[in-house]
Amino acid sequence: MIVRPHQHWLARIFVWHGSVLEKIFSRLLLNLLLSVAVILLLPWYTSLGFKLTVAPFSILGIAIAIFLGFRNNACYARYTEARLLWGQLMIASRSLLREVKTTLPDNATRHTFVRLQIAFAHSLRMTLRRKPQAETLARYLDPHSLTRVLNAHSPANYILLLMGEWLAKRREEGALSDILFHSFNNRLNDISAVLAGCERIANTPLPFAYSLILHRTVYLFCIMLPFALVVDLHYMTPFVSVLISYTFIALDVLAEELEDPFGEEDNDLPLDALCNTLEIDLLQMNDEDTLPAKMQPDKYYQLT
Repeated sequence: MIVRPHQHWLARIFVWHGSVLEKIFSRLLLNLLLSVAVILLLPWYTSLGFKLTVAPFSILGIAIAIFLGFRNNACYARYTEARLLWGQLMIASRSLLREVKTTLPDNATRHTFVRLQIAFAHSLRMTLRRKPQAETLARYLDPHSLTRVLNAHSPANYILLLMGEWLAKRREEGALSDILFHSFNNRLNDISAVLAGCERIANTPLPFAYSLILHRTVYLFCIMLPFALVVDLHYMTPFVSVLISYTFIALDVLAEELEDPFGEEDNDLPLDALCNTLEIDLLQMNDEDTLPAKMQPDKYYQLT
């Protein structure tokens, strides 16, 4: 995620990092070269006795813009829902630890429960980003628990099971009543719902055929556009063609980024920073002195 300070409107025009221009620059360059080639071949093109006009491109452009807008809205809805789910995880985790601490103020094993909560957040992050988890989880789990978690089909879900087992043990010891255990278990159910929601977004992309037809139409439109513009615009063709192509191709690429909000691209959610914030909060709530450093945006104003 790009976290930039407020900029003057003129400075924002020339922003490079955080835009999709870096990804599509080569494609725009090809469109520019094609436009120049069409200008050079204009005498031969007009001698063929037929020409493309702007009229069909105006109609097609409106249709493409409508469908691109619909696709971008669908992808942004996935992004928004993903952020809401991680917000719910923050709420449920903090509330759960607050209730555990006030109910079991003198429990000597509470630090184990805190680390299970932190391990869950990191496990969910790495599951969504399809990264190996052993090295990170080893900082929070004992060797026996780590082995059980890594052998599970869903490591994050198994960590939830370990949290439930910890609470069940406190009930067996008589430290928790059945009513309090049920209340804490509801918090775990809330966290489980977050896990399922994130898995649904990560494992259910937009229908491939829908994205494919839009992708093909956008690029065919941009390839044919210079042939329709050159007769009327002549030497202005490259400028107008690249400008229109930038709009359509950028929207197409941005939708691809937002479709998977859990990645590490410029416009994806900062899961590392969210886990870092949650870890600091939970450790502070547990009255621990050793805290990780607060993550800050890098030199490109990006939080991962």
